[in-house]
Amino acid sequence: MLGTGMRRGEVLALHWSDVHLMDRKLYVRWTLAAIDNGKIHLREPKTEASRAWISLSPRVMAALHRQAAIQMAAHPDARLEGLVFGHPGGTPLRPQWVLDQLRKRTAELDLPRIGLHDLRHTAASIMITENIPLAVISKTLRHSTINLYGHLLKDSADQAVLALAQALDRAAARRSPLPGPGEVLRPAA
Repeated sequence: MLGTGMRRGEVLALHWSDVHLMDRKLYVRWTLAAIDNGKIHLREPKTEASRAWISLSPRVMAALHRQAAIQMAAHPDARLEGLVFGHPGGTPLRPQWVLDQLRKRTAELDLPRIGLHDLRHTAASIMITENIPLAVISKTLRHSTINLYGHLLKDSADQAVLALAQALDRAAARRSPLPGPGEVLRPAA
Protein backbone atom coordinates (compact mmCIF):
# COMPACT_ATOMS: atom_id res chain seq x y z
CA MET A 1 0.00 0.00 0.00
CA LEU A 2 2.79 2.38 0.84
CA GLY A 3 4.75 1.54 -2.31
CA THR A 4 1.82 2.05 -4.69
CA GLY A 5 -0.62 4.33 -2.89
CA MET A 6 -3.33 1.74 -3.46
CA ARG A 7 -6.45 1.76 -1.31
CA ARG A 8 -6.94 -0.95 1.32
CA GLY A 9 -9.82 -2.56 -0.54
CA GLU A 10 -7.87 -2.58 -3.79
CA VAL A 11 -4.93 -4.39 -2.21
CA LEU A 12 -7.14 -6.92 -0.44
CA ALA A 13 -9.03 -7.66 -3.68
CA LEU A 14 -5.93 -7.90 -5.89
CA HIS A 15 -5.82 -11.13 -7.91
CA TRP A 16 -2.69 -12.70 -9.37
CA SER A 17 -4.32 -12.57 -12.79
CA ASP A 18 -4.17 -8.77 -12.55
CA VAL A 19 -0.47 -8.70 -11.61
CA HIS A 20 1.86 -8.52 -14.62
CA LEU A 21 5.32 -8.89 -13.13
CA MET A 22 7.08 -8.97 -16.50
CA ASP A 23 5.56 -5.59 -17.38
CA ARG A 24 6.04 -4.22 -13.83
CA LYS A 25 2.36 -3.31 -13.64
CA LEU A 26 -0.85 -4.40 -12.04
CA TYR A 27 -4.45 -3.65 -12.88
CA VAL A 28 -6.98 -2.54 -10.30
CA ARG A 29 -10.11 -4.44 -11.25
CA TRP A 30 -11.73 -5.12 -7.89
CA THR A 31 -12.12 -3.67 -4.44
CA LEU A 32 -13.04 -5.48 -1.24
CA ALA A 33 -15.42 -4.07 1.33
CA ALA A 34 -16.59 -5.49 4.63
CA ILE A 35 -20.08 -4.35 5.55
CA ASP A 36 -20.08 -3.64 9.31
CA ASN A 37 -16.94 -5.83 9.42
CA GLY A 38 -19.24 -8.73 8.64
CA LYS A 39 -20.00 -9.88 5.13
CA ILE A 40 -17.15 -9.34 2.65
CA HIS A 41 -17.95 -8.18 -0.87
CA LEU A 42 -15.77 -8.01 -3.95
CA ARG A 43 -16.99 -5.36 -6.36
CA GLU A 44 -15.78 -3.10 -9.10
CA PRO A 45 -14.19 0.19 -7.96
CA LYS A 46 -16.59 3.11 -7.67
CA THR A 47 -15.05 5.26 -10.37
CA GLU A 48 -13.64 4.68 -13.82
CA ALA A 49 -10.42 6.45 -12.73
CA SER A 50 -9.90 3.81 -10.04
CA ARG A 51 -9.91 0.99 -12.62
CA ALA A 52 -6.44 1.52 -13.99
CA TRP A 53 -2.94 0.19 -14.45
CA ILE A 54 -0.44 0.89 -11.67
CA SER A 55 3.30 0.89 -12.25
CA LEU A 56 5.40 -1.12 -9.84
CA SER A 57 8.71 -0.02 -8.40
CA PRO A 58 11.54 -2.52 -7.86
CA ARG A 59 10.70 -2.46 -4.13
CA VAL A 60 7.06 -3.39 -4.75
CA MET A 61 8.14 -6.00 -7.31
CA ALA A 62 10.37 -7.60 -4.67
CA ALA A 63 7.47 -7.67 -2.19
CA LEU A 64 5.21 -9.33 -4.76
CA HIS A 65 7.92 -11.89 -5.58
CA ARG A 66 8.19 -12.69 -1.83
CA GLN A 67 4.41 -13.08 -1.62
CA ALA A 68 4.44 -15.37 -4.66
CA ALA A 69 7.22 -17.47 -3.10
CA ILE A 70 5.21 -17.82 0.13
CA GLN A 71 2.14 -19.01 -1.77
CA MET A 72 4.13 -21.33 -4.00
CA ALA A 73 5.88 -22.86 -0.96
CA ALA A 74 2.50 -23.60 0.59
CA HIS A 75 1.17 -25.16 -2.64
CA PRO A 76 4.18 -26.28 -4.74
CA ASP A 77 2.06 -27.95 -7.42
CA ALA A 78 -0.35 -25.06 -7.82
CA ARG A 79 -0.28 -22.00 -10.05
CA LEU A 80 -0.44 -18.48 -8.73
CA GLU A 81 -4.12 -17.70 -8.88
CA GLY A 82 -6.77 -16.20 -6.69
CA LEU A 83 -6.01 -13.42 -4.26
CA VAL A 84 -2.51 -12.06 -3.85
CA PHE A 85 -3.14 -11.44 -0.16
CA GLY A 86 -5.51 -13.92 1.43
CA HIS A 87 -5.80 -16.77 3.87
CA PRO A 88 -4.09 -20.06 2.91
CA GLY A 89 -7.46 -21.44 1.75
CA GLY A 90 -7.89 -18.50 -0.61
CA THR A 91 -10.49 -16.58 1.36
CA PRO A 92 -10.06 -12.80 1.63
CA LEU A 93 -8.43 -11.14 4.61
CA ARG A 94 -10.77 -9.07 6.74
CA PRO A 95 -9.90 -5.36 6.61
CA GLN A 96 -10.10 -5.10 10.41
CA TRP A 97 -7.64 -7.99 10.83
CA VAL A 98 -5.18 -6.26 8.46
CA LEU A 99 -5.54 -3.02 10.44
CA ASP A 100 -4.97 -4.93 13.69
CA GLN A 101 -1.81 -6.49 12.22
CA LEU A 102 -0.52 -3.09 11.11
CA ARG A 103 -1.11 -1.62 14.56
CA LYS A 104 0.52 -4.62 16.22
CA ARG A 105 3.63 -4.30 14.04
CA THR A 106 3.92 -0.53 14.46
CA ALA A 107 3.56 -0.90 18.24
CA GLU A 108 6.34 -3.53 18.24
CA LEU A 109 8.57 -1.03 16.43
CA ASP A 110 7.48 1.82 18.70
CA LEU A 111 6.07 3.75 15.74
CA PRO A 112 3.03 6.04 15.91
CA ARG A 113 -0.39 4.43 15.63
CA ILE A 114 -1.64 4.78 12.06
CA GLY A 115 -4.48 3.51 9.93
CA LEU A 116 -4.30 1.72 6.61
CA HIS A 117 -5.47 4.79 4.67
CA ASP A 118 -2.61 6.71 6.29
CA LEU A 119 -0.26 4.61 4.15
CA ARG A 120 -1.89 6.11 1.04
CA HIS A 121 -1.50 9.61 2.45
CA THR A 122 2.11 8.84 3.33
CA ALA A 123 2.74 7.71 -0.26
CA ALA A 124 1.32 11.04 -1.47
CA SER A 125 3.41 12.98 1.07
CA ILE A 126 6.59 11.23 -0.02
CA MET A 127 5.87 11.97 -3.68
CA ILE A 128 5.22 15.63 -2.81
CA THR A 129 8.46 15.78 -0.84
CA GLU A 130 10.27 14.35 -3.87
CA ASN A 131 8.86 17.22 -5.98
CA ILE A 132 6.63 15.02 -8.13
CA PRO A 133 4.05 17.32 -9.78
CA LEU A 134 0.60 17.18 -8.19
CA ALA A 135 -0.98 16.20 -11.50
CA VAL A 136 1.30 13.14 -11.67
CA ILE A 137 0.60 12.24 -8.03
CA SER A 138 -3.12 12.55 -8.64
CA LYS A 139 -2.88 10.32 -11.71
CA THR A 140 -0.71 7.79 -9.85
CA LEU A 141 -3.22 7.60 -6.99
CA ARG A 142 -6.08 7.57 -9.51
CA HIS A 143 -7.92 10.64 -8.25
CA SER A 144 -10.40 12.55 -10.33
CA THR A 145 -9.04 15.92 -9.13
CA ILE A 146 -5.53 17.13 -8.34
CA ASN A 147 -6.23 19.24 -5.26
CA LEU A 148 -6.84 16.44 -2.73
CA TYR A 149 -3.42 16.78 -1.14
CA GLY A 150 -3.21 20.56 -1.06
CA HIS A 151 -3.26 20.43 2.75
CA LEU A 152 0.11 18.69 2.56
CA LEU A 153 1.54 21.71 0.77
CA LYS A 154 0.91 24.35 3.46
CA ASP A 155 4.51 25.58 3.22
CA SER A 156 4.54 25.51 -0.58
CA ALA A 157 3.31 29.08 -0.96
CA ASP A 158 6.12 30.26 1.31
CA GLN A 159 8.63 28.20 -0.65
CA ALA A 160 7.27 29.49 -3.96
CA VAL A 161 7.50 33.18 -3.04
CA LEU A 162 10.93 32.64 -1.47
CA ALA A 163 12.15 30.96 -4.68
CA LEU A 164 10.68 33.82 -6.69
CA ALA A 165 12.38 36.40 -4.47
CA GLN A 166 15.70 34.59 -4.74
CA ALA A 167 15.43 34.48 -8.53
CA LEU A 168 14.65 38.19 -8.61
CA ASP A 169 17.57 38.90 -6.26
CA ARG A 170 19.93 36.96 -8.56
CA ALA A 171 18.62 38.87 -11.56
CA ALA A 172 19.02 42.16 -9.69
CA ALA A 173 22.61 41.30 -8.79
CA ARG A 174 23.38 40.83 -12.49
CA ARG A 175 21.73 44.15 -13.42
CA SER A 176 22.60 47.17 -11.34
CA PRO A 177 19.69 49.41 -12.39
CA LEU A 178 17.15 47.27 -10.48
CA PRO A 179 16.95 47.82 -6.72
CA GLY A 180 18.33 45.07 -4.54
CA PRO A 181 16.62 43.67 -1.47
CA GLY A 182 15.59 46.47 0.86
CA GLU A 183 16.50 49.19 -1.65
CA VAL A 184 14.00 51.73 -2.85
CA LEU A 185 13.65 52.52 -6.53
CA ARG A 186 14.23 56.27 -6.90
CA PRO A 187 13.05 58.17 -9.94
CA ALA A 188 15.81 59.39 -12.25
CA ALA A 189 16.49 63.10 -12.06
